[in-house]
Amino acid sequence: MTTVVNCPTCGKKVVWGPQARFRPFCSERCKQIDMGAWAAEKYTIPSEAPEDPSSSAPLDPTER
Repeated sequence: MTTVVNCPTCGKKVVWGPQARFRPFCSERCKQIDMGAWAAEKYTIPSEAPEDPSSSAPLDPTER
């Protein structure tokens, strides 16, 4: 069974195997376009904002 995926950049069909040098991309060009998008911070990985440690610290030192 042959696995076929879509190039993440242009959507062209790519056969998943050793003959596909740039997998999951269809070409070096699409691979470089994607790398450029990461470098330009067009993609982000969502995360929760860290809690501000000063907001949870007691204000009165005797409460510690």
